Amino acid sequence: MESLKQLSEQTFSSLKIRNYRFYFIGQGLSQVGSWMQIVALGWLVLVLTGSGTQLGAILAFRFFPQLFGGPFGGIFADRYSKRHVLLVTQLASALVALAMAALVFGQLMTVWMLYAFALILGVINLFDNPTRQAFVHEMVGPEHLRNAVTLNSTAANLARAVGPMIAGSLIAGIGIAACYFANAISFLAVIAMLVAIRPEELHKESAARKDSGHILEGLRYAAKTPLVRNILIVMALIGTLAYEFQVSLPLLAELVFESGATGYAALLSAMGAGSVLGGLIAASRAQVAPHEFVMSALLFGVSIVVTAFMPSLPFAVLGMFFVGLFSINLTSVGNTMVQLASSPEVRGRVMSLWSMAIFGSTFIGAPAIGYIAEHFGGRWGLATGGIAAIVGGLYAATRMLERDRWLFIPAFIRVRMEEEETGTLESGKF
Repeated sequence: MESLKQLSEQTFSSLKIRNYRFYFIGQGLSQVGSWMQIVALGWLVLVLTGSGTQLGAILAFRFFPQLFGGPFGGIFADRYSKRHVLLVTQLASALVALAMAALVFGQLMTVWMLYAFALILGVINLFDNPTRQAFVHEMVGPEHLRNAVTLNSTAANLARAVGPMIAGSLIAGIGIAACYFANAISFLAVIAMLVAIRPEELHKESAARKDSGHILEGLRYAAKTPLVRNILIVMALIGTLAYEFQVSLPLLAELVFESGATGYAALLSAMGAGSVLGGLIAASRAQVAPHEFVMSALLFGVSIVVTAFMPSLPFAVLGMFFVGLFSINLTSVGNTMVQLASSPEVRGRVMSLWSMAIFGSTFIGAPAIGYIAEHFGGRWGLATGGIAAIVGGLYAATRMLERDRWLFIPAFIRVRMEEEETGTLESGKF
């Protein structure tokens, strides 16, 4: 009983910090609205165009700014109050969602407008994503970083499970516009919690100088730091082809299982549910290690490929549960390792490269996956991402693990053998 209590305390340790607890609640509510809008967008594009390639292209426009302007977005996180930057970006996101809701409700939305709004949201996220990533470190400090990053991802994936289910019901019962209205309202929760945060309790670190190399400093830092460089390379490959579920899943549901918006929502929800369980498991662990990143990438890739060739929708839903389970461990370990390896004065710019690798790469990946799914079948649209993750995991194994016999021994056995040989190595320590 005592051990169970200790496990529970470790799993939710960062929530003891008031600022992070408030932020966590606000983000959780907002993420539900965001996933409702994601489902609504995917279905709206298919209704207006009936084209998987168009769906991928519109998503690409949203991530265009993060691909080509990615390193620039982190400068604001390094130089200015992250809390103030987030207040601006969250308010701007709320206004965009409200405008889209009004246009959809009035049946005035057109395809070119979707491209325009996608580009506007991309510019907002260019500054919002790296700031949010770095702000977590500022709220909890290095000691609770992995726990906070994992819980943050868990909340996002719980929203992935809940949001699509609500969206599916709203689309069927009221209409697509209701999802956009709900998302606009949800941003108010984040704004309220950001206002409630106490600045004096934040972990302030050295800020970037006005003449500190600008966007190139973050790129130089990542290039000369092997751990950061290798993780970003792997995540760029995975982000380009594997994390295109907004394209691959609606096409899988429509083209393969002929299940419509309900099937798409079920696949997303299952992934979210798996991510919640995986997040709780990952949050209970305080340390991170390269072998954990490698294994997560490989298992993530295998689970996607298996899911892609499931014979029916219920089996595919089950497969997406395991995709979510391995996905959250991959991103939480990679995110934590990159932040801990980054110097405070460039952390925002390095995390903008992280956002660029995962989100900005969608500009290339989304149209590619849409094209593959439309011309080679919905199963291959999803499977391509799984193959990319496996390749990324193998690359990480050659670069981040010892290139000798230890590479071919399962990580947990290798650590135990090293402990027995040296008597000094701590299991799982990074």
